[in-house]
Amino acid sequence: MEVVQSLRRLKAVLFDFSGTLFRLEEKDSWFEGIKLPGQAGRQIDGHVQAELMRRMTAPTGHMVPMGPNEHYAWTNRDLEPDLHREAYLHVLRESGVTDHHAESLYQRLISPSSWTPYLDTADVLRKLSKAGIRTAVVSNIAFDVRPAFEGIEATDHVDEFVLSYEVGAVKPDPKIFATALQRLEVEPAEAIMVGDSEEADGGAQALGCEFVLVDPLPVADRPDGLRRALLHHGVDVS
Repeated sequence: MEVVQSLRRLKAVLFDFSGTLFRLEEKDSWFEGIKLPGQAGRQIDGHVQAELMRRMTAPTGHMVPMGPNEHYAWTNRDLEPDLHREAYLHVLRESGVTDHHAESLYQRLISPSSWTPYLDTADVLRKLSKAGIRTAVVSNIAFDVRPAFEGIEATDHVDEFVLSYEVGAVKPDPKIFATALQRLEVEPAEAIMVGDSEEADGGAQALGCEFVLVDPLPVADRPDGLRRALLHHGVDVS
């Protein structure tokens, strides 16, 4: 593979996890037996399923009423697993999901096997590694995502996993990006950050990294989003 770079100094690529490399894609079986208030006892439809999934994966903001304790848990959810669980169970309950089903959906959220890789994830990571460009997964998250990469045989192609609950910093805090750059032993100007949230992932720009936004579309609708994002910055991994 020939890597064509307009940014000759590029030495590393930082990737977000959710909505960038992997996506939590719902299955109808996850919602069996769930009936929300106002649904007249009917099984929830695809639109409601999609909204619940959005509330469980949106990188910023909050979608339900919260008191002081719930707001604290939500704000700090990606720093502590216990707060993460408390925050998302509250969101699901406030969305009308009963305790039993809320716990079941939450377990789906934190299971790496539930996450679907984008179609070009494994190949892009492999080709970057082969080209000598170092990579890091930089994620606001409170559970270990490494098994998801093991499932697509990509663990060896990721140099560093910089997870908020392990390093004590949450995007867009520059500290989490600085940690990734330090571990990769590169300068900010030598790296780009790829993610689906300008608010969170775009925080890397404060350090001097380039940033490129990808759309967190369903996996089937974004077959080559990572390749196109990198090509936009002069890196051809086709």
